Amino acid sequence: MKIAIVDSGITPEHPHVGSVAGGISFTSQTDLLDRLGHGTAVAGAIRQWAPDAELFAVKVFDRRLTASVDTLVRALEWCREQAMDLVNLSLGTANATHRERLRGVVSPHPLVVSPADLFPGSFPDVAGVDADPECPRNEFRFRGGKFHASPYPRPIPGVPVEYNLKGASFAVANLTGLAAALGLRTREALAERAAA
Repeated sequence: MKIAIVDSGITPEHPHVGSVAGGISFTSQTDLLDRLGHGTAVAGAIRQWAPDAELFAVKVFDRRLTASVDTLVRALEWCREQAMDLVNLSLGTANATHRERLRGVVSPHPLVVSPADLFPGSFPDVAGVDADPECPRNEFRFRGGKFHASPYPRPIPGVPVEYNLKGASFAVANLTGLAAALGLRTREALAERAAA
């Protein structure tokens, strides 16, 4: 399973991530090194569920968690051209002027997993995810046209869950990892599995 992680890069050989199969940078830095830690944390959450997946770093951030819509469009086009199975997009935009630009590059294949209330996560062929603290980490749910997943990554021993990293980024990563572990590559297959 080939998973693109569109984010801040991935620190290679991190103990929670392991090897990275490849990738591309759409920033002024040509390397895939994660200077923010966000992409690596997301990759670690995915790797927990899908230890044999091929992870690809698609770097759209470098030193700040912001990117232009043009950068995001180019990243999603690259994911499609490289025949990724899943695209973890733990980000999105609420800017309505970006809707059509993103709509033009999102299709059912590869499956994009993104926050439900942003673009492109709100599109019908994207697996839009809401963070649900009541959802067990090893499960996901589907209701109201949205997927629901735990907002917590791998627990840190000795750290209470409320002090750990958390949020929509990790809900998206947990769903991506669980989808990969189950071999699910379409929104419909995810919804059917959630209903089972």
